[in-house]
Amino acid sequence: MSATDVSTARPELDRALRELRDGAEHWAGLPVPGRARVFREVFDAVAGTAREWAETAARAKGIPDGSAAAGEEWMSGPYAALESSAAYARAYEAIAQGRSPADGLPVRAAPGGRTAVRVLPRTAQERVLFHGFRAEVWMPPGVSAEQVRREAGLGAGTVGTSGGVGLVLGAGNVSSIAPLDAFYELVAAGRTSLVKLNPTFAGLLGVYEKALAPLIRIGAVRVVNGDSAVGAYLARHDGVDKVHVTGSRTTHDAIVWGRGDEADRRRTQGEPRLAVPITSELGGVSPVIVVPGRWSDADLRFQAEHVATMRLHNAGHNCIAGQMVVLSDDWPQRDAFLTQLRRAFERLPARDPWYPGSARRVAEAVAAHAGAETINGRVLLESTGDDPACGTEYFAPVLAWTRLPGTGAGFLRAAVDFANERLEGTLGANVVVDPATRKSMGATFDDALAGLRYGTIAVNAWTAVGFLLAGATWGAFPGHTTEDVGSGIGVVHNGHLLAGPERTVVTGPFRDFPRSVARGELSLFPKPPWFAGARTAAATGERLTRYAAAPSWGRLLPVLVSAFRG
Repeated sequence: MSATDVSTARPELDRALRELRDGAEHWAGLPVPGRARVFREVFDAVAGTAREWAETAARAKGIPDGSAAAGEEWMSGPYAALESSAAYARAYEAIAQGRSPADGLPVRAAPGGRTAVRVLPRTAQERVLFHGFRAEVWMPPGVSAEQVRREAGLGAGTVGTSGGVGLVLGAGNVSSIAPLDAFYELVAAGRTSLVKLNPTFAGLLGVYEKALAPLIRIGAVRVVNGDSAVGAYLARHDGVDKVHVTGSRTTHDAIVWGRGDEADRRRTQGEPRLAVPITSELGGVSPVIVVPGRWSDADLRFQAEHVATMRLHNAGHNCIAGQMVVLSDDWPQRDAFLTQLRRAFERLPARDPWYPGSARRVAEAVAAHAGAETINGRVLLESTGDDPACGTEYFAPVLAWTRLPGTGAGFLRAAVDFANERLEGTLGANVVVDPATRKSMGATFDDALAGLRYGTIAVNAWTAVGFLLAGATWGAFPGHTTEDVGSGIGVVHNGHLLAGPERTVVTGPFRDFPRSVARGELSLFPKPPWFAGARTAAATGERLTRYAAAPSWGRLLPVLVSAFRG
């Protein structure tokens, strides 16, 4: 559907919402096995569209043919959609057989009376593919393992009750976000979705219509293009029962409260302009806490590239990009690490920022921070810990660092407090720590993780790994409201349909293979293919997507070979 201007598109938009209302009734009456079959059909449609999807997304971002950066579009586009649709099909199939979608998932006790549910690795092939990685969903304190299994499923098994019609306002930076949001609305709440694309992805409309054809055919999804006026018209339409937005806090507040004097008046009077519920994922200033230890020169280089990747992936246009590196002022290797970080900025392939407004945000960052360095088109700056870098998500190739006193557990506690109290948002936090230092802290380290109030935490990994894992949850730390929305309200993805999750914790290896094994880590994982310096990222991303479309040991081997060559 090609609606672009609200003045001419209203009849088309109104018709789409009526069709979605009928589709919601159809979905409500569809037995659970039928819902599973629909998501298997979606899986097949995504697989058949994967190349066109990845290549169209790459063109939208100006990625040249043959560039390693094209791998990002395979992994964050069709690969993520394949994993998600397969996970939901499995969840429906479990429910149809009288089982819980959480059956078979290992659980353990986590700090603070929490239950941790392991969602990666799930199969023998995942153990090989993600060797050295683990992901858990932590439930809030007091939730038992039995309760996790009993309550998993959300609305997926409810037949006969319509969830109504929702509006999904799609993000403009990662091509799988809007489809995955629509999937979750349908599975978790039985709600059909009108997906309004961000203008940056207008050229993907045809791809989405092919990939989502099974859902479009039964009236479960409609996809339209449109500007902000189209979004505003739809958000206030009486045919919309709920809104989900991925974007910025500014966009969310404009939808809920309006702008300027109107917003101030509505907030004061407690009268939002949005009359229906809203969920959201809104980004923030993500910390990268570097716990001081005794690192080799190779460790310094590898982790500097790791941290640089957290910022430079997708040219810096990620809501989960690392933005604030927290270093110990008492770490003897602090300056050596910063030197390696500068070298990584110099060495990693240059990319032109493509998201609208990037140049302005970069200029604002430089102007607000004395001594900011521009390196190969990227900005590295020192933050005082109380300046714009702490409260402004730059959404551009701008990386800040700050210093705190202390070492070991004392530094980690101070860094957790800094991240919780001084940085904007609660979407994701990264912690880098060598195995020996982590071991020396014992339970204190896990207690510190429990104290980090973030929706996804990555230890020796990047929180974006949590985004890609269909079984993980994705969203802000619980507790935000429309009045103070922070990084958003609610979660998405959540392929095992866990009820009321608190956070996802991803753990990876500190070193890549073979250094990992040589230094006593049980990990055979090479340099990750999402690293900005991975030379074979395009081939690996494509092979990974082909594997996801038809998982087998035979298709897994080419993925591993390509990744090791990177």
